[in-house]
Amino acid sequence: MKHSEGFLRVVEDAKTRVKELSIAEFKKRWDGGWRPTLVDVREESEWAKGHIPGAVHLGKGVIERDIEEKCPDHARELVLYCGGGFRSALAGDSLQKMGYTAVLSLDGDWRGWTEAGHSVEK
Repeated sequence: MKHSEGFLRVVEDAKTRVKELSIAEFKKRWDGGWRPTLVDVREESEWAKGHIPGAVHLGKGVIERDIEEKCPDHARELVLYCGGGFRSALAGDSLQKMGYTAVLSLDGDWRGWTEAGHSVEK
C-alpha cells in the first residue's frame, strides 16, 4: 500500500519517541516468560482473521478511549503491533502522551510475525 507523504512524516515523527522491539527479541523474551500486555491495534476485521497468541484487541480508532479500562496501570509494559508498523507507532506515541511509560512497538508487526512462521490464533 502506498502511503501519503504527510502520513509518513507523522509516523516517522512518532517513531522518534516510541521504542521498537524486533520480533526475534520479543519472541525470545516471551518464550522466556516475559508477559507485557500485547495489544493488537489493527481493525476488527484484521483481528478476526488471526492475531498473535496472548494479544488483546484495542483498535487504533478506540485505543485512547479504552486503554485505561483494559490497562489502568500506566507503568505496565505494553507491546503494540499492527499490520506493518505505522498504526502501532502512532498509537504508542498517543499512549505515551497519556502517561504510559513502558510502551514498545513491535518492529515487523503482524506481517513479520506470520512471515517468520510463528503461531497465530483465530
